[in-house]
Amino acid sequence: MDIERLDLAAWDDALPARGFDVFHDPDALAVLDAHADSELRLYGAFKGQQVVGLLPVFVDDKPVGRTIFSPPPGLGVPRLGPIINPNSPKQRKWERINAALAEGVLEDLETDRRSTLFRMTCPLEYADPRPYVWNDLAAEPSFTYVVDLEDCADVEDAMAGFSKSLRNEMRRYDELDLSIETEGVDSALRVYDDVVAQYEEYDDTAPMSRPFLRDLLSSLDDDRWRVYVARTPDGEYKSGIITLFSNDLAYYWQGGVTASYDHVSVNNCLHRVILEDIVTEPALESITGYDLVGANTERLCEYKGKFNGELRPYYTVESAGLEMTLAKSAYERVAGSLK
Repeated sequence: MDIERLDLAAWDDALPARGFDVFHDPDALAVLDAHADSELRLYGAFKGQQVVGLLPVFVDDKPVGRTIFSPPPGLGVPRLGPIINPNSPKQRKWERINAALAEGVLEDLETDRRSTLFRMTCPLEYADPRPYVWNDLAAEPSFTYVVDLEDCADVEDAMAGFSKSLRNEMRRYDELDLSIETEGVDSALRVYDDVVAQYEEYDDTAPMSRPFLRDLLSSLDDDRWRVYVARTPDGEYKSGIITLFSNDLAYYWQGGVTASYDHVSVNNCLHRVILEDIVTEPALESITGYDLVGANTERLCEYKGKFNGELRPYYTVESAGLEMTLAKSAYERVAGSLK
């Protein structure tokens, strides 16, 4: 099996129909490349002429050492990492590709050097980080909730497993004169202002910049994102959620700051409309789940748990060793956590 570098056009051709995150999209990668202070490298594992494995990384070489990230920090990207796409359903074929891709990429990146920091947060579909552990890296699980929408015919089906209080709040949307519509990039930037204020409330920094958000949404195809905005009858903005879409999942990405209208949670209404669109619109029929993007912050899990989503693990693979402790701490200060 050969490991080769790809350009974005070849990457686009090699992406499978399913099983990748929205930031694996070549348009998203191009924006990440423009905003990250590092070099985008795209690796493909080839079996003959077929690409059976993919891995994007961002490499930054400095006099003190090399950092390798997937995804790059400070841009609000939940996960990136490897995609394994065997032409066989057999587990041993999957594992063979996984091992070859890991070993080939790590060798090319020279991750065995003491001055190299490697950190990669893997997609949900990637369940086997062992080849990286066998190459002297460490792997730890994190978690997110994914609401199963695969067999839902309407929003009542989608809400069937929700807590009673959440269902009742969502149903009250029909009684309100609150308007929830999808809007454009300018409204996404208004949502971003909410996100900044929320992070400041907890003495934290927003996980991305305003220019990055603008460029990302302007570059992605329209079917990759929507901005849901709630307004009063006179047009007053109440709250909003930026939702992203891969071929498989919708992502509760940014927004949803606490707001109420007529004693009803605006954000519960926003989620209700998002869910209704996913399960009823033909344009979104390939979406099988709603990813709440993080189940790692205790104070937020009580609310997210009301959606009765499946608790799904994903892995962070990183350099091991005491000499990396300070570097990891610096990374975490700018990376932005998955809530």
